[in-house]
Amino acid sequence: MKLSIIVPVYNMAADRKLEYCLDSLVGQTLADYEIIAVDDCSTDESWKILQDYEKRYPEKFRVAHLEENRHQGGAKNAGLKMAQGEWIGFIDSDDWIAPDMYERLIGRAQETGADLVGCDYCLTCEHSMKVGQVVHNNRQSQTGVLDDEKKRSLILDGGSLVVKIFRRSMILENGLWFPEHIFYEDNALGNSYLVLAKHFEYIEEPLYYYYQHESSTVHTISEKRCEDRLEAGRLMLREAERHDFLDRYRPEMEYSFTLLFYINTLFTYMAGVKRTRYRFVKELGREMRCRFPQFQDNPYYRERTHEEEKKLIRMQMKSTFLFMAYYKLLWAYRNFRKRHSRSGLSR
Repeated sequence: MKLSIIVPVYNMAADRKLEYCLDSLVGQTLADYEIIAVDDCSTDESWKILQDYEKRYPEKFRVAHLEENRHQGGAKNAGLKMAQGEWIGFIDSDDWIAPDMYERLIGRAQETGADLVGCDYCLTCEHSMKVGQVVHNNRQSQTGVLDDEKKRSLILDGGSLVVKIFRRSMILENGLWFPEHIFYEDNALGNSYLVLAKHFEYIEEPLYYYYQHESSTVHTISEKRCEDRLEAGRLMLREAERHDFLDRYRPEMEYSFTLLFYINTLFTYMAGVKRTRYRFVKELGREMRCRFPQFQDNPYYRERTHEEEKKLIRMQMKSTFLFMAYYKLLWAYRNFRKRHSRSGLSR
């Protein structure tokens, strides 16, 4: 078996989202592959849809049903245990791919001897093969045999796992099992999936369609999801320690952790959670200081972080109370200006 495509599924039956994804998978031009769709205890018609596809495409479609909701990490792990392919690909069940995506990725691997191959994706809000806004996941300078410089670059700008294929032997030999029962499982394992590879290749074309809709994980903000992001950051560091690359790439890991654990969580929490809690924000800052006391001196932080964010972070590091009060006033003022400008335009 050349490739196993693992699809975690949870409540994707509405608007034919799941079927559009699965149709793009059964229509792949690659000759030798299997689709492993794992239903994560869905409460809609997703499981019935998967069973129907298994009946229609028995030669390439395998399904499994989890008795408890284990989130995408648990579904991916179940799929990995079932997989027989030399290569592994992951896809989110509300997205879809070009007909020749996997044939081209595996073809590039065979041509070059790579054990990791990726491509770009595009953002789209309609079910079609029309290419939307292209997001470049990687750079050609990151390709080839992975030395320290290229691995540092991949930690900083590794791109999404769903647009890549991985040798199954690399995953199993290194025990790269995803955390379960939390969101952001890719963030926890992403660096390990990239740094432990030996040779990376990249096709600079958008072969993956990333569907934008309101129920996407990235569009749904809650305190629970913010807590999951914190746990993903902690797991990311533990994984780096386990595979002995935390100290080797410390500046890159420090910034990667700062961005995931602290910056993204702090600002999405403040902007997206209706009832923000002082204790949550205070503990977030305290743990960040404990993990990396000098994170504001990190060269990547200084270069890549927006000046306004730096100002707010300095404030939060000094006083959580002042930070939260200032942020809420700033947010209210900007919303007022936005509403005022809109009403002015409508006159």
